[in-house]
Amino acid sequence: MVSQPAKMGSYKDSDVVFLLKDLSGADLEDTTDNREKKVQAGQHYSETLPIEYQPPKKYVDLFMEKLHEYKRKVALCIGVVSEQIYIEKGSKTVLVSLARAGTPVGILIKRYIEKRYHVSLPHYSISIIRDRGIDENAIKFILSNHPDSVIQFVDGWTGKGAISIELTKACEEFEKKYAIRLDDKLAVIADPGYCTTLFGTREDFLIPSACLNSTVSGLVSRTVLNDLYIGVNDFHGAKFYRELAEQDVSNDYIELIDSEFTAIFEEAAEIVAKKQLATIETGFLGMADVENIQTQFNIASTHFIKPGVGETTRVLLRRVPWKILMRDPSSPYVKHILMLAEEKGVEVVPFPDMNYLCCGLIKTVQESQE
Repeated sequence: MVSQPAKMGSYKDSDVVFLLKDLSGADLEDTTDNREKKVQAGQHYSETLPIEYQPPKKYVDLFMEKLHEYKRKVALCIGVVSEQIYIEKGSKTVLVSLARAGTPVGILIKRYIEKRYHVSLPHYSISIIRDRGIDENAIKFILSNHPDSVIQFVDGWTGKGAISIELTKACEEFEKKYAIRLDDKLAVIADPGYCTTLFGTREDFLIPSACLNSTVSGLVSRTVLNDLYIGVNDFHGAKFYRELAEQDVSNDYIELIDSEFTAIFEEAAEIVAKKQLATIETGFLGMADVENIQTQFNIASTHFIKPGVGETTRVLLRRVPWKILMRDPSSPYVKHILMLAEEKGVEVVPFPDMNYLCCGLIKTVQESQE
């Protein structure tokens, strides 16, 4: 018996179905410092949750300012990736976003295709966890409910490519177990890491949904895989932060970007027509930057190096940051990062020699105790 979807999150039922077990009653949170120590001592990051950081008003105001400033750019990137998905897979597509950064992107792709082609694609949000793989129960649920369809995995952006690699590995394992081949090509808004051929842009720019945690992701936590709460037939878990409803801007974000779609239909189609004539390479070019940074700063593991605007933001929101490397501090895409770094007392180091705009370095907390 495979689990049934839980009713969770603040999004409309018509936008997404979360294939997650609701762990709202479980005691999973720990302070950022304690959690970092445990993770670096060997506990898997997916077994616990960070306490949801609620940024100060000036940061939320900056988020809203940037959201309005980049709404057309985000809409165009959504349009470009949506057009490619529809050309490749058509009306039999099932959108499967990777919770939680992929969820708003999946909703926007669904909305775009519905507006542009008058086709309502199913959209699910499921869990994938680095070193633990994808939620196979969720995949089996989708395949059993949509036997003649083809899955398209969706995420927000790429960093150094860890999730892209995890997805490819998970799809290979799924085929070995069940003789079912899944398309491991990830659809993202931005691919600064050169990890996929299905992207809206390769520019490392500010995607507003990277700026907040659950309050821009349907009030859903990051996903959890902990044997104390997740049985063999369960979906991976997450919490629904109902108590943060007053701060929730998840649907505001969706509606604002959605309102831009009609105006960019033709431009998106033109960009895709040109892309189809070009040869799109991957090559995971971001790893060269990461390895260079690892050497220069004597960092034990690449897991402590998080390149790109989206990943750097995440380091500041929910990890213990050590330093922020900045290629161009004057870029409008990093204003919120500089604000968070100042608030948390994190050193910002000029580092022009990288393809990404910035990079977050996680503090090695084990050494700081000695």
